[in-house]
Amino acid sequence: MGRVAEAAPAAPDGGLSRGGEFGGSIQVRHVDAGSCNGCELEIVSAFGPVYDLERYGVRLVASPRHADVLLVTGPVTRNMADPLRKAYEAMPAPKLVVALGDCARNCGIFAGAYGVFGAVSDVIPVDREISGCPPSPEEIIAALREVSGR
Repeated sequence: MGRVAEAAPAAPDGGLSRGGEFGGSIQVRHVDAGSCNGCELEIVSAFGPVYDLERYGVRLVASPRHADVLLVTGPVTRNMADPLRKAYEAMPAPKLVVALGDCARNCGIFAGAYGVFGAVSDVIPVDREISGCPPSPEEIIAALREVSGR
């Protein structure tokens, strides 16, 4: 029957491409800073068998010490501000931060909530934002391909 996956869209055309630095392959550490898990469902789908994000050289890793990209979801809660900073500091250079979803970008529907510290950019520098509540797997794939250059 052959490969059962979505057809590969056209390669990205520059933008934030850092493929030269990372050799066309990026290691991604995901941090849930306080999300509702909607974005996590889309991340799982992007890495699943239908979309197969790994075919573009994007891989999830378990430690920020092995990561090139920090993929952050959700508004940063008061309890997650310090762990997020520590994860960022543990990453080797060069490193990028991608804020995934409206909550990571600007706190979304959680803006002003008592337990919310702020957006990801209030805690660590953000290089790329992906809008949506939640963003689709196609949008996640396009953004990470742009970073990897593949």
